[in-house]
Amino acid sequence: MHRSYQPLKPVTNRFLQQRWDHNDYDNHRRKVTSSLPVVDTKGLRTPAHVQLKLKKQQLQDERLSIIDRDNRLLASKLAAIVGSQGLVDHRNHYHLRSLNADKRREELMLVSRQNQAIHQRITARQSEYRRQMWLDDWEKVEHRRDEISRYPRGLAEKQRSRRKVKFAAVDGSKCSTSCSNTDTDGSNRET
Repeated sequence: MHRSYQPLKPVTNRFLQQRWDHNDYDNHRRKVTSSLPVVDTKGLRTPAHVQLKLKKQQLQDERLSIIDRDNRLLASKLAAIVGSQGLVDHRNHYHLRSLNADKRREELMLVSRQNQAIHQRITARQSEYRRQMWLDDWEKVEHRRDEISRYPRGLAEKQRSRRKVKFAAVDGSKCSTSCSNTDTDGSNRET
């Protein structure tokens, strides 16, 4: 293989030159892999107080202590239940009563007193309408109407009272009909 090796410079022995070039190349590769950077590109180190987050740790510890306390309370309650041998207090010997019944009763009494006061004021108040004057005006209007009208008042009521209603039963398919005759022209018609 050393016969096919072509060095860059003219040499007397190709075989030795090939071994020296390979040794130089291996040394170069070893130095490259073990070399350290000249420029520091790692960036700034995170401060310890930011990295640890003590406040978050404190909140987590407090939450865990609350959970532990609750667990201990539950465990003590369960132990008390187990120790009570299954006795259950299921009877409620207290009567139901509203906490604001007195206040509601006072409000109701206040409203009823106010309503009574309003009723007394309304009933004691004299009417502002002049009823007698209205009645007098109405009588004048009726008197004028009677004077102006062509026919006397009350004639229509007299005629309505003379009406006769008769029912006649007809044979066959015709139904019973009602007829009303008025006695306006003085003749009576019957069907």
